Amino acid sequence: MTTSDPDLTTAAPASASAMRPGVEPTASRPGIDEARLIDLFMSRGFARIEPPVLQPLEPFLDLSGEDLRRRMFITADAEGHELCLRPEYTIPVSRLHLEQVAAQRSGAGQSAAYAYLGPVFRFRPGETGEFVQAGVEDFGRTDKEAADAEILEVALEALREMDIAASTTLIGDVGLFAALIDAMQLSGSTARRLRRSYAAGKIDAQALGALAAQTSSENQHAGLLAALQGQDPAAARLFVEDILKIAGISSISGRSAHQIAARFLEQASNQQSGLSPEQALVFERFLSIGGHPDEAADALRALAADAKLDLARAIETLDIRNGFMEARGIELAHLRFATGFGRNLDYYTGFVFEIRDAARPDSKPLVGGGRYDGLLRRLGAPLDVPAVGCSIWLDRILAGTPKSAGTP
Repeated sequence: MTTSDPDLTTAAPASASAMRPGVEPTASRPGIDEARLIDLFMSRGFARIEPPVLQPLEPFLDLSGEDLRRRMFITADAEGHELCLRPEYTIPVSRLHLEQVAAQRSGAGQSAAYAYLGPVFRFRPGETGEFVQAGVEDFGRTDKEAADAEILEVALEALREMDIAASTTLIGDVGLFAALIDAMQLSGSTARRLRRSYAAGKIDAQALGALAAQTSSENQHAGLLAALQGQDPAAARLFVEDILKIAGISSISGRSAHQIAARFLEQASNQQSGLSPEQALVFERFLSIGGHPDEAADALRALAADAKLDLARAIETLDIRNGFMEARGIELAHLRFATGFGRNLDYYTGFVFEIRDAARPDSKPLVGGGRYDGLLRRLGAPLDVPAVGCSIWLDRILAGTPKSAGTP
């Protein structure tokens, strides 16, 4: 964070409709009773909070996905420090939480639950650049699966409060994909490429095949690359340079022996963490799993057994969460689980979900959320802090709400 961060303010959880310092007054928009929505959140233990509209740009550049970064409204203060109009609430609320626990001299992992409602700003093709979001964020709960289930329940209850009686809910778990990469002992550039592609929603059979083909193409130098793997970089570079000198090669295509040696070392590193065709097939099977959450868990267990991979802990998390969702009255048959579903923000680490209006299944999400246990640490906390939340696009709900007679 920069030293020029705007002052952050908050408010105590009193009446939702009262005007208090740090809390944006609830505007009146036809079709949605915003005060009633905030009262619902507060009745569930979430305190109203309102971070400043102007935010330091740096955290969003570092922590948001590319899709969000390229759509922000950016400005600067008199000293030239870059600022932005808040493009979403999760990072501002997280920063404000850290400011509060620092002021109270309590740990960053202290439990706290917040609700918000106000304008956010970002370019959206076919939609307005300024729109209203409401939502909740929950920090510090160690019963993660129970907290995940509660956030989803609150989101569904909020939609019912706004007369969205029927919805379709897509859920996933970013942690499952991370566990698969770890279980397959992938590292280095291949693992990073897979994680980036997954977060951006750009991983499929074609992308996996291309990655496997790239690894196979390097096998023409398999013997030399195998000899270099795990070697001290300086010694390995001298080894390659000596081989080139013995062969009487001083340069190839304008590259010196030193540059050629460096390229061989890079290829050795890539091959060590490469993706074989067999591994690509495991990823393809993983990404094909979906449907009823319990059936998806069974399919994941079968995959782990067939591929001899240890995914037990990640699958157990899925089972426990499913149980808590059922305990809260959420019918699993009404949810669709997809292993390939990951929301396009870089900070998600576990459970993710999106909810759409069942009457408009091809429309954009009305609600999106998930778990982001690493975000507060990346914002300056000394350790990872359990965190989960969701945001509601009120303008999309309003756009799909039939106007009553006499409504302008």
